[in-house]
Amino acid sequence: MNTREKQLQAIDRLLTIMDELREGCPWDRKQTMQTLRQLTIEETYELGDAILDNDLEEVKGELGDLLLHIVFYARIGSETGHFDIGDVAEAICEKLIRRHPHIYGDTEVADEADVKANWERIKLREGKKSVLQGVPAGLPALVKANRIQEKVAGVGFDWEQPEQVLDKVREELGELEAERRAGNADALEAEMGDVFFSLVNYARFLGINPENALERTNKKFMARFDFLESRAREAGRELSDMTLAEMDVHWEEAKKQP
Repeated sequence: MNTREKQLQAIDRLLTIMDELREGCPWDRKQTMQTLRQLTIEETYELGDAILDNDLEEVKGELGDLLLHIVFYARIGSETGHFDIGDVAEAICEKLIRRHPHIYGDTEVADEADVKANWERIKLREGKKSVLQGVPAGLPALVKANRIQEKVAGVGFDWEQPEQVLDKVREELGELEAERRAGNADALEAEMGDVFFSLVNYARFLGINPENALERTNKKFMARFDFLESRAREAGRELSDMTLAEMDVHWEEAKKQP
C-alpha cells in the first residue's frame, strides 16, 4: 500500500493531468456537467458490476474512472468560480464531522441503529424539510424503495421483527391474487408494487441488499441461458425449434455448472 504522501502525490498528478486535458484536448474542453452526467451514471453501474463480480482489479479501475469524473466536475466548477476540488473535500469533511457527534462530540450511541437515527435527526436540523427529501427522484425503483425504507426506519418508523414483515408479504400476495381473479388491471399493478415494496422491506430485515440480490440472480440466469444456447448450437438446433422439455434438460445441466 502507498504511504499517505504517495497517495497525495497521485491525487496531485491527476489534478495536473485534468488541467492539461481541459486546456489542450478538444473533447475534454467541450464537456459540461450536463454532458458528463450520463457518463457518470454509466461509470457508477460499471463499478457496481465489478463489485458484484468481486473483481478487485476492475473495482480499482472503475474507482479511478469515477475519481476522474469528480475531478472533472470540480475543474468545471472552478472555471465558473463556484467551487474547486478543495471546496468539495472540505465540504464533505465538515459534513462527516457534523454528522458523527459520537466520534467528534460527546454524543453516545449503542449501535448502528443509533448512528442512523442521529444522522437523520441532524439532517433535519440542517434544514431538510423531510426525512425523504434526500431520496433522489431518478433512482431506479428497487433502489429507491430500499432507500425510502432505510430512511424512515432511521426515525423509528419500522417493523419490530422480520416475521411481521414476512406476514405483510403474505398479505400483499393474497391481495395481488384477489385482484388477478377480479381482472382489475390497474389494481393488479398497484398490488404488484405493494408486493415488491414488502419484499424489499423483508430483504432489508434479513440484511440483504435487494438490488444486489436481484442482480446476482440476473447474472446467474444469463449464464445458464448462455449455456442452454451453446448446447443447442452444438446439437445444430435452434432454441425456437426445441420443446420446453428439451430445453429443460440442458437447463438442469446448466444448474450443475460451477
